[in-house]
Amino acid sequence: MAVLEVGINLGMRNIIEVKYYSSSDNVLDPNLRAGFLTALESFTSEVFGDDINVISLASFKLVCYCEMIQLPDENTENKQPLLSYAIIEKGTDATIVKEQLNQILSYFLNRYPLNDIFSKKPKYFKQFENRINETLGDLKLKTEDRFRSLF
Repeated sequence: MAVLEVGINLGMRNIIEVKYYSSSDNVLDPNLRAGFLTALESFTSEVFGDDINVISLASFKLVCYCEMIQLPDENTENKQPLLSYAIIEKGTDATIVKEQLNQILSYFLNRYPLNDIFSKKPKYFKQFENRINETLGDLKLKTEDRFRSLF
């Protein structure tokens, strides 16, 4: 039971990506994943009037939390999804992870002005990884790694 990866996307662009364990040898381009999640968020919002929550795959779950943001004084129709996501092991409680993603996004929005979020490159947000690590605590450790840290 662990969080394998966490990230924050703004629309089709990946801002932060933190990997705790390699989930496979095939590395998925972060911007491709961001595009997929944005399209999925738009689809669920348009068709079902709902947000994506948990996507369950054979070995993993993808947990998402999304807020729509826009630059001040911009056209209100020009909102973009700011989406935090986590790839977790199948046995991990998705509700707890979603609460953590909500908290991470809240910290992120409090720390960075919207102008920076929209205009800066991912390298600018690298320091925020420490805050993500603090928030997740031992959720980012697999069970065997938790036991190893005790002894």
